[in-house]
Amino acid sequence: MNWKFWQKRNDTAPKKKKTKGKEWFDAIIFAVIAATVIRVFFIEAYTIPTGSMEKSLLIGDFLFVSKVNYGARIPMTPVAFPFAHHTMPVTGTKAYWDGVQWKYRRLPGMQDIKRNDVVVFNFPDGDTVALEAQDRDYYEMVRSVGREAIRSQYTIVSRPVDKRENYIKRCIGISGDIMSMSNGLVSVNGKAEPMKRTGQIDYTVKFKTSDVNFQLFEDMGFIIERDIMAISQDSYNFIGTPDQMEQVRKLDFVTSVTTRTAAPDAAEPSVFPQDPNRKWNADNWGPIQIPKKGWTVKLDSNSMPLYKRAIEVYEGNKLEKSGSGWLINGLKTDSYTFKMNYFWMMGDNRHNSLDSRYWGFVPEDHVVGKALFIWMSYDTNGSFFNKIRWSRIFRGIH
Repeated sequence: MNWKFWQKRNDTAPKKKKTKGKEWFDAIIFAVIAATVIRVFFIEAYTIPTGSMEKSLLIGDFLFVSKVNYGARIPMTPVAFPFAHHTMPVTGTKAYWDGVQWKYRRLPGMQDIKRNDVVVFNFPDGDTVALEAQDRDYYEMVRSVGREAIRSQYTIVSRPVDKRENYIKRCIGISGDIMSMSNGLVSVNGKAEPMKRTGQIDYTVKFKTSDVNFQLFEDMGFIIERDIMAISQDSYNFIGTPDQMEQVRKLDFVTSVTTRTAAPDAAEPSVFPQDPNRKWNADNWGPIQIPKKGWTVKLDSNSMPLYKRAIEVYEGNKLEKSGSGWLINGLKTDSYTFKMNYFWMMGDNRHNSLDSRYWGFVPEDHVVGKALFIWMSYDTNGSFFNKIRWSRIFRGIH
């Protein structure tokens, strides 16, 4: 038999052509893989759902968030449905399988997190969630009415780090910083840090007359009945930025402009670290030292309320009280050395933000990426022809 003849015939035989269905299937698989790689390691789109970052970021802003700047986080829950975060869009079931969990790793980044960066991260308190009330902090609900009451009313689930809800805030303090706040003014390492031009807080504005043209304030960027509310006949509560309030202060019919903050001794039980011995509130708290990788803290009754959750939950240790001291993983100790860096995140809309003042530190393994720019902005309250905020498209985030 002429084997060369058969080999040549086999080599020159026409190859079977792919069907249209097979071509479409291959194209879809390739597109899904490519989009997933881009989303995980390079850049991802996010939407602003709340007003906690006004006036920097508005509800309806669509952002691109870089995974490259701080280094892309290797997926910790690798078995997951593409393009779904933690819940399937139609069925409402889990979009991942937590039977396989990888330890935290991150690729080298272009920079470290700096103060005033706008950062996307996984919600630290989101390890436990009441499914029917996902917009509320489970631990705050427990503190309000008790664990048994919550578990009897809601479906409770646990989520791995990278499948917790995504939050966006401004980094106010980095690892090792000593933070405090007095009358709404943040101090970092003993130096006062006034809000930048986009940060806003409540003010009391007193007028010389009750006959005021409020259109003037709309021209300044205020929204009547949202940013301006009557307190008395001649006094109003304003929510505004420092630049806006400086304009208000210059008006000849304005008597005074003062920040409207809680009294220093008005304890707010929901404020971190929810310690009855600390009479803190959202406008007055601290000092707090943010943990840094390699930093050793002495464990006692003063420090433990601040660092207990970081040691036990974020860094995965078994922590037990033993007489007047503590056991960590069964060993008696009076100190702990942190394995990760932590950060302090706050919203620019200081009196309308659920942030580190309520749940404490953000561990580095929760960091998703750096917000880069707004690629689209859509005002759901605008008129039919004016819903797109054209001036915000492709606007950088500062």
